[in-house]
Amino acid sequence: MKKLLLLATGGTIASVEGEEGLVPGLSAEDLLQYFDDDSRTVDVTCKILMNRDSTNMQPEHWVGMAEAIAENYDQYDGFVITHGTDTLAYTSAALSYMLQNLKKPVVITGSQVPISFKQTDAKKNVSDSIRFAMEDIGGVFVVFDGRVIIGTRAVKMRTKSYDAFESINHPYVASIQEKTINYYWKPSQTNSSSLKVDTSLCPDVFLLKLHPGTKPEIFDYLKTVYKGVIIESFGNGGLPFEERNLLPKLQELVQAGVAVTISTQCLEEGQDLYLYEVGRKVAQYDIILSADMNTEAIVAKLMWTLGKTMDRKQVKQWMEKPIASDLSVDWEK
Repeated sequence: MKKLLLLATGGTIASVEGEEGLVPGLSAEDLLQYFDDDSRTVDVTCKILMNRDSTNMQPEHWVGMAEAIAENYDQYDGFVITHGTDTLAYTSAALSYMLQNLKKPVVITGSQVPISFKQTDAKKNVSDSIRFAMEDIGGVFVVFDGRVIIGTRAVKMRTKSYDAFESINHPYVASIQEKTINYYWKPSQTNSSSLKVDTSLCPDVFLLKLHPGTKPEIFDYLKTVYKGVIIESFGNGGLPFEERNLLPKLQELVQAGVAVTISTQCLEEGQDLYLYEVGRKVAQYDIILSADMNTEAIVAKLMWTLGKTMDRKQVKQWMEKPIASDLSVDWEK
């Protein structure tokens, strides 16, 4: 019989009616009683790590989850984490970097409607997650609405619909229909036999979404407070260099030792700084290319990388190296 560990962290799935709206309140045991496993072929142990709205989730809480997995890794065959949906994709990406060489599944799930409500997606998501956590596969996965997504590629696309998450720039791992799992893609397994846990994080990372009219002066503040800055630019990438010229401030940011990553506001297909003049003017600086990584993965990866080293060249090497299927290996710079 498979042994699984369910770690509850709060979120909508565990929410109850409070004085000011929905608030996490159910324990892990409360969640599990809604799960009906007809075959009884799995032994699930429940532990509650925290009970918080995922809007309040911080990088330090990612560390707590990774450490909980590591501490219990040898005692269980798989793991399920119940989590709020709003920052679930950040957590799944962060765990993908902090837990290396996984030989067992770590499944993260949640719901759009609390599990105690009559019309809820939570029961299906928990049931599907437990079922997938019994698979002989290693890695971090998001299971939601019958779809399995590799942890670094999940993005929340909808605020209310049950199919809240999509796999961006990467195939789905599998679909789950009742008790049947249909695989589309499986992550390659590492030859290393031992789990490697690296929870050193530097949370001093800022995400700047450009818009027409962004003031260059914002960079003066960023370079004094943050060690890493991710710039979500337009289309294939690039910064405005007419009127409100951002290039001189970008240069100052880089010269100040800040690790700068250029990304795109477009969800699919990634950035290509070498296509247009506005991009090539940026590429002349010592910046990090994000290829087709999604924002959630970039944020978590930069925090994780800066937690390992502050050497900008090493940071660039780690960020542009595919880890946990976070960027396409055939990406051409």
